[in-house]
Amino acid sequence: MGSLRRGMEREIEQARQLFEKEFGGQPVAAAKAPGRAELLGNHTDYNQGLVMALAVDKFIVMAGRPRSDGRVVLVSPIFERRALFEADRIAKDPEAPWADYTKGLLLQLQERGARFGGFEAVIHSTIPLGAGLSSSAALLVASALLLRKLYPYRIPELDRVESLDKGDAPPMDDAERLRLARICQKAENEFVGVNCGLLDHISSLFGRQDQVILIDCLDMKIDWTPMDSETAVVLAHSGVRHELVGGEYNDRRARCERAAKALGVPSLRHVTLEELEQARDRLEEFDYRCALHVVGEIERVARGADLLRRGDRQAFGELLCQSHESSRHNFRNSCPELDCLVELAKEHPACLGARLTGGGFGGATINLARAEEAEDFRRSLASGYAARMGKRLESWICRVVEGAA
Repeated sequence: MGSLRRGMEREIEQARQLFEKEFGGQPVAAAKAPGRAELLGNHTDYNQGLVMALAVDKFIVMAGRPRSDGRVVLVSPIFERRALFEADRIAKDPEAPWADYTKGLLLQLQERGARFGGFEAVIHSTIPLGAGLSSSAALLVASALLLRKLYPYRIPELDRVESLDKGDAPPMDDAERLRLARICQKAENEFVGVNCGLLDHISSLFGRQDQVILIDCLDMKIDWTPMDSETAVVLAHSGVRHELVGGEYNDRRARCERAAKALGVPSLRHVTLEELEQARDRLEEFDYRCALHVVGEIERVARGADLLRRGDRQAFGELLCQSHESSRHNFRNSCPELDCLVELAKEHPACLGARLTGGGFGGATINLARAEEAEDFRRSLASGYAARMGKRLESWICRVVEGAA
């Protein structure tokens, strides 16, 4: 725990140093938001299903201070171009599309009544780009929390943001955190153009140290269950950039919605596997396959929650492998590199389970391994991946951490 806290303090200090280099002087506030790893429940969130996630020790950290001229200046060492715009005239800039997440968040807050002026901020990230660990959601959440420190506000209702004239914003309870997650989701849907669900934003906001987040996306009930301390979480980046803006992610969501409509239900959460099979001839084949993946995945999460509570990590790990096979054969959101990583993982005796994590189409796999053999497991993955795919593998043994602050 001590080393984890020191790591987070180090990342905030790095953001502060970056701010001083870029702007001179010191920032007055900082906010950090973790990335997330989807443990089980692939593409179930926008289908009102069940999902399990982890907040992991890869972060977006933003440090900033107010400006008196009404301008917003954003700097990230990952991108050459600064983002510069007026706080009251927010529009897309094709030269700095990475800033669309913060811009979309600011617009959502403005539309709900928030009042704020200009500010300057640096964005420091330890989340690998394109790994499927949801750097986008972490950036949205970090933007919201930094602004809340610079220009305090509270969210008493989803459609209303109340700016505070004096003092700091009070701590958020779970209901307000959920409202903020929905605002972040709407920013990503409407301004960025990714028709994502709530999983990523909730995971970044609701993480608990050494706990699995259990989310019921029908009634937005959120619960937690302990993560077995003898099981290591290993993330392995395929090196294939995971891109969701436009393209296949939105296509898969549209197919799920079309299947639900053909079945006469509000979402695929309301369908059993038996009912889906009985109605198969009413669906286009690929729409059926997508629905089969989602409905099966919802059932896997329900079984998995019970297995975690019983401490049956072997059976739980098998669900991860089943999930990947369904992603590969039914939902078709895997790729050769992800398939190779899962096969390599299953060949190692320490492996309990492996699957792609996140939206797919590249990105990372999540692996559960016996903790005492986790380093050997990582080395084996790396050597096997280099031999079979001719690529260098980046991987991490991740700690499960608290949510954004």
